[in-house]
Amino acid sequence: MSDSKSRKTKASPGGAMIAGGAVVAIPDDAPIFSRRQPWTPVAAVACLAVIGYVFWSLSQNPVIDQAVIAEYLFKDVTLEGVAVTLYLTVVSMVIGLVGAIILAMMLLSSNWVLSSLARLYVWIFRGTPLLVQLIFWGYLGIFTPSISLSLPFAGTLFSVPTAQVVTPMVAAMLALSLNEAAYAAEIVRGGILSVPRGQVEAARSVGMTQFRAFRRVVMPQALRVIIPPMGNEVISMLKATSLVSVIAGADLMTNLQRVYSQTFQIIPLLIVASIWYLFMVSILTIPQSWLERRYGQSTARSKPRRRPRRAAARSSNTIGLAGKETLAQ
Repeated sequence: MSDSKSRKTKASPGGAMIAGGAVVAIPDDAPIFSRRQPWTPVAAVACLAVIGYVFWSLSQNPVIDQAVIAEYLFKDVTLEGVAVTLYLTVVSMVIGLVGAIILAMMLLSSNWVLSSLARLYVWIFRGTPLLVQLIFWGYLGIFTPSISLSLPFAGTLFSVPTAQVVTPMVAAMLALSLNEAAYAAEIVRGGILSVPRGQVEAARSVGMTQFRAFRRVVMPQALRVIIPPMGNEVISMLKATSLVSVIAGADLMTNLQRVYSQTFQIIPLLIVASIWYLFMVSILTIPQSWLERRYGQSTARSKPRRRPRRAAARSSNTIGLAGKETLAQ
């Protein structure tokens, strides 16, 4: 019984194996074998078969007119809608990010008035649907027919109809950017709070001003937390522009809706819109991935080196022979 216990193999903290009193060195690049999963290839083949059948059945469906899809995929009305969609996305995100930073600073402020106003803003714009906000700004002329500026003892300085100022495009940008600011403010606030307070105190102790400490110490570390959800917000903004069609914002969905309301080719034109949205979203994921790698280098996990199974097997046999020789000695 004592001999069997002494022959048991134990792991040492130094990357070696203790077997029967002898120490067998194990290299750091020793292969790690994963357990075989025979049902994984079967599941993959089944999924490919289902996807292939779905695409084949869709291609055989007479409702999906491929000629109409090919005709409108690069037509002027479609490309103009794509340009307006991208324009709305960029402008709304820029305005929303500026507003989000201001709101985040107000939320973190020690002044209860500023923090309360910021919480009220976030509560209103996060609590109401974006569609309702779009309709409200699109029909603002009903609520206030004219925009005017009046001063005491001076009368009305100017007055213009609201419909001339708040056009469908302006209403769309207002609704999208104000709504985005409410959501992005919480993302920015969470990123700032993820930075340890001690680093801010250390920056102030070496003579940095509060603004410089925020710019040089807090934000570079907060961006690592902010960028992934913010990239998702950009993609959500791109898709949210399709709601602008309710106020005739001249985006991609608005233009295609005008076309299929006349031609009644609803499904083919919706497929055209889906193709363009998928393409634009795929393009947006490229800079998002690059930024995530750029700001996540300090916390990126090192991936283990993968080696071919035969080479790994030969290496393991070599290690086994070396271990036997060490035990024999």
